Amino acid sequence: MDLRSLVRNLECKIIGDENTKVDGLAYDSRRVSKGDLFFCISGFSADGHNYAQSAVENGASALMVTRVLDINVPQILVSDDRQAMAAIACEFFGHPSKRLKTIGVTGTNGKTTTTYMCKSIAEKSGKKVGLIGTIVNMIGDKVLETERTTPEAPDLQRLIAQMADEGCDVVVMEVSSHSLDLKRVEGIHYDGGVFTNLTQDHLDYHKTFENYRDAKKILLKNCSNAVINMDDAYGSYMAEGIDAKVYRCGIRESADLSAREIEITPAGASFDMVLLKDKIHIDLKIPGLFSVYNSLSAAGACTAIGIPPYFIKEGLETLPSVSGRFEVLDTGSRGYTVILDYAHTPDSLENTLQTVNEFVRGRIITVFGCGGDRDRTKRPIMGEIAGMLSDYSIITSDNPRTEIPSEIILQIEEGMKKTGADYICIENRREAIRFALENARKDDIIVLAGKGHETYQEINKVKYPFDEKIIVRELLNS
Repeated sequence: MDLRSLVRNLECKIIGDENTKVDGLAYDSRRVSKGDLFFCISGFSADGHNYAQSAVENGASALMVTRVLDINVPQILVSDDRQAMAAIACEFFGHPSKRLKTIGVTGTNGKTTTTYMCKSIAEKSGKKVGLIGTIVNMIGDKVLETERTTPEAPDLQRLIAQMADEGCDVVVMEVSSHSLDLKRVEGIHYDGGVFTNLTQDHLDYHKTFENYRDAKKILLKNCSNAVINMDDAYGSYMAEGIDAKVYRCGIRESADLSAREIEITPAGASFDMVLLKDKIHIDLKIPGLFSVYNSLSAAGACTAIGIPPYFIKEGLETLPSVSGRFEVLDTGSRGYTVILDYAHTPDSLENTLQTVNEFVRGRIITVFGCGGDRDRTKRPIMGEIAGMLSDYSIITSDNPRTEIPSEIILQIEEGMKKTGADYICIENRREAIRFALENARKDDIIVLAGKGHETYQEINKVKYPFDEKIIVRELLNS
């Protein structure tokens, strides 16, 4: 594709030969191939313009810039680099999202489980589904590795194009607040947009809760059908001023999709789903009231793209637990239970521990920490929640990143001390898990919170192998 065709719908100025051919897209100068257009993106810690010469030396045929560079290749001059990168990526890959039904899921918690529910439902209806999310990307049953919840625009459009080329009918994707704010998903109009909930998170990036809230709403402004949890404090706000048809979900509120006769057990959740004019009984294999809400969201999204209630029931009921989401690990005949959960926000930790409290017969032992280089204000909040809802807590490291682990633990302790609860601090996470396993008694439930599906621990910019499923198995067999 030539430069002129690539930017035909973009307000910009081409400096140099507009007939220059572009064979690929790149935003990392180290990954440039011959004939690529290199995007000079102004990032948080680096400016892509400083790597333009290196990109050209590696074979870039043209540059996208926000300021003209003294480099002898054609340049596309734009005012908004991220908006332009997304627009160009859509054009280069032929707007692939238009070839599929698209469902986007946003919210603080529940994105991953809701996307897996949508995938299961759509597949039961006979559709081939692409999944884009935190744990993995998938094309049908084929698993692709993922680096971030929502890829950068060129990677995202390339992936959706691959899904369309390989026969997918539907793509279901988690849409993070970062991706919305950074315009990674610009150019995609969703057939179904889902809002699960909103609680404090990512203030290290968004700075204010209002910024975080408004970033989430961008998705709902770019969809034909919006599925909104109206029981959430921000549900009404999300439904205001959008052009989409709104499907209201809720248990407490009057809603288009609701749940009645809810029964939560250690094995799952059972309830009657009122789905517009239909009523279907659902037996989930995933426990917790939050699972009921996620089911309503998934049902709404799939209804929006035309999937009948029968397949919604079948898809929800056949879905096993999602990796790292309230996942029960094998402890043999030891008499206690270990639950692995990605709970890393105040709301998700509270939901998880409240669910465990509904069926625990012994003690709740919670092993948790907080990530470094992220929102610090939530650390004492999570300490207080763990103290209130656990019988014993073990405060440890999560992903300290570049922060000193002991200082993060001290901030968590501020909230823990308010509760007067029993706890211990063990900085080494493996040793913290060992302590929990060695001190658990019959009928106790150990909650390993925060890491979930992750298979690494990031310490001082180095990612070390750390898969809690493997670690628990090793410790139990040692």
